[in-house]
Amino acid sequence: MGQRNRRVLVVDDEENARIGLSKILEQEGYRVDSVANGQEALDFLQRQSVQVVISDLQMPEMNGMAFLREINRHYPSTQVIMVTAHGGVESYLEAIHLGAYEYINKPIRLDELRIVMDKMLTEKRVAKAN
Repeated sequence: MGQRNRRVLVVDDEENARIGLSKILEQEGYRVDSVANGQEALDFLQRQSVQVVISDLQMPEMNGMAFLREINRHYPSTQVIMVTAHGGVESYLEAIHLGAYEYINKPIRLDELRIVMDKMLTEKRVAKAN
């Protein structure tokens, strides 16, 4: 399955960050949707499945950790990458413990994102084949 068939949901309350990341992913060949918060993301996921969710950690109403718990509860096959500008070791460990595939600090570097996405999708493909 090519990247064009890989659907990614970007969740970030900062519009510029959401738009910028979406454009980068689209240039990399992914189908991208974006929403402004965790509740909008959960509503979206009830209607549309995605392979990957890239979510900000710091969001109003439902923070990234609460959102991650809901994703794992209701959509366990969806991979989640957490991103944050305000992260530390504790939040990294919590995100990984809650099931995030990876935790990336902002500003997101394209080369780092590309490596994480390629590795994650390759592992998913291998797991599906087995």
